[in-house]
Amino acid sequence: MNNSNSLKKIMIAGASGMVGNAIKKAYLNSERHNAQKYELLTPSRNELNLLNFEEVENWFERNSPDIVILAAAKVGGIFANKNNPAEFILHNLKIQTNLIEIANNFKVEKFLFLGSSCIYPRLATQPITEKELLSGQLEITNEYYAIAKIAGIKLCQALTIQKGFNSICLMPTNLYGPGDNYHNSNSHVLPSLIKKFSEAKNKNLKSVTCWGDGTPLREFLYVDDLAKACIFVLDKLNSVSKYSLKDKNGNPLFWINVGSNQEISIKDLAVMIAKIVGFEGSIIWDKKMPNGTPRKKLDTSVLDKLGWKSKINLEEGIKLTLKAYNKDLKLNRIRN
Repeated sequence: MNNSNSLKKIMIAGASGMVGNAIKKAYLNSERHNAQKYELLTPSRNELNLLNFEEVENWFERNSPDIVILAAAKVGGIFANKNNPAEFILHNLKIQTNLIEIANNFKVEKFLFLGSSCIYPRLATQPITEKELLSGQLEITNEYYAIAKIAGIKLCQALTIQKGFNSICLMPTNLYGPGDNYHNSNSHVLPSLIKKFSEAKNKNLKSVTCWGDGTPLREFLYVDDLAKACIFVLDKLNSVSKYSLKDKNGNPLFWINVGSNQEISIKDLAVMIAKIVGFEGSIIWDKKMPNGTPRKKLDTSVLDKLGWKSKINLEEGIKLTLKAYNKDLKLNRIRN
């Protein structure tokens, strides 16, 4: 879809979420915004129901986006995935299929799909390269979400091969940052720990209980870094050339890992967050609760060779996230 004027329309699906909002802010802070070379389209859930094919199709007809970034998804931690498997697979399949199929039908110039590192096998070779996809059994605690994401990747790939759909999929490692989900049972590990230790500090508790035994290794990426990676890769994606992104051997790239290259155990992460928060009590590990995947470290050499690396280290990112968390708490108290 080519607009007659030079102003490009960029749709960010899921702009109210942590990732989508970070991408929106990254564009607003970029040189492009100052040069007024594009227009951001950020429909809210009330304005556009991504689960409804006809509604999404009508929205595309009215708004004619040139570039589409799919950051909308139903997400959650181990507890949420375990208790709501049908919603995790069904909602994500609908959202993805609607947007990908309609974007292809309307011939958008570029399409970026955001997946997750959980698409890779539970016992994948570490660090995990893009070639590990579908090479083994998934982690059972998030397999329904992972299967939906894999379907989205493969749909983009199939349409690119058969129809010339100009798409790229990014697979970020564990994300965190301002706007994260701090629900007691549905959040991911890092925001969950921030909330636990913050509340323990404020209530002068003597201990905090964490899930598992603390041994799993994880890599975390600050959400603003991911947002910048999205813009970087979209710039690299040629709007007129099929398979414009290729690996070192000249093979087309359909999905690319995005990570921080900083790995830490859950136990060390808990100690780090406790220290930053100022909690001085003891940490108890509930070994009856699941650990999840033993290790999940992404190989980011493909993106490194394209010229992008993350900039915000874990400790700095946690401090920024904690600052945003405390600010939100204060605002909520004022409103209530």
